[in-house]
Amino acid sequence: MSMSIKHNRLAMKITLSGLVVAGGAVWLAGNSAAEQAAPAPAVSRPALTVCTTMLREDKWARSLLANGSIIPWQEAVITAPVQGLRIADVKASIGDYVKRGDVLVTLDNLARPGNDPAASQSPQGRIVAPDDGVISAANANAGSMLQSGMELFRLIRKGRLEWRAELTAEELMLLRKGMTAEVTVGEGRIIKGTVRAISPSVNMQTRYGYALVTLPGSGGIIAGAYARGAFDISGGRRTLQSLPQTAVLRRGVVAYVLVIGPDNHVHERPVRTGQRNGDRIEIKQGLKPNEPVVESGGAFLAEGDIVQIVKG
Repeated sequence: MSMSIKHNRLAMKITLSGLVVAGGAVWLAGNSAAEQAAPAPAVSRPALTVCTTMLREDKWARSLLANGSIIPWQEAVITAPVQGLRIADVKASIGDYVKRGDVLVTLDNLARPGNDPAASQSPQGRIVAPDDGVISAANANAGSMLQSGMELFRLIRKGRLEWRAELTAEELMLLRKGMTAEVTVGEGRIIKGTVRAISPSVNMQTRYGYALVTLPGSGGIIAGAYARGAFDISGGRRTLQSLPQTAVLRRGVVAYVLVIGPDNHVHERPVRTGQRNGDRIEIKQGLKPNEPVVESGGAFLAEGDIVQIVKG
């Protein structure tokens, strides 16, 4: 009987030990499973979906851009030739196109009325247009007395206007008489002209000189209007590389593009730009052919951002 009790106690101890070992194994197994179920590190998501572009070979004329004003080709000042006579009638006004010899002003009878009844029938004095052109200013008034040298009218001779382009000395040295220019006035009207004259010096204060460009077919243009234009200084077309202007960003005076690497990360690349033509800009240095760059939206990206590329 005592042997049986001892045997049962021994069996119970062995069983309990086995349970403890098994429990430890279960705990270890559970801990290992929990480690395997831990979430993986977060994957970086693209900052923006973009279209790409690359350098494109173009043939452009080399242009020199400038600003300036529309001015009369020549302006005649019409003054009173005598004094003491009264203006009887004014025949012309601002904006009128007159021909050489047209009467602008009539004056009271040159002969003074007296005892001679025929005196009132003597011919009137007249002031006439010295050339064909457009009246640009009028100061003559009926009933007023003339003073010698008094300005009565200004006349834009032949109605011709030209563009006075303001340029630095370095830019002036690139121009030649007869070069073509395209002048933009008003709401996009373009007039083609040619260089008529180039100033031989610049203003010592402003450091600017000017070039005068004839503007054939300038009807409807107002003297004094602001205009911008481009001179063709290439004598033809040259081959260059260009990008859409939307692909080129600026930080201060530095121009740069966002190059897309093999891992879809963007990297800032400084570039040297040249002339513009429509919506494109010349890239002189800093980018190789076939390097993809962000076409637009680059202002929302930073160095190292990941992008998703879509076909445009």
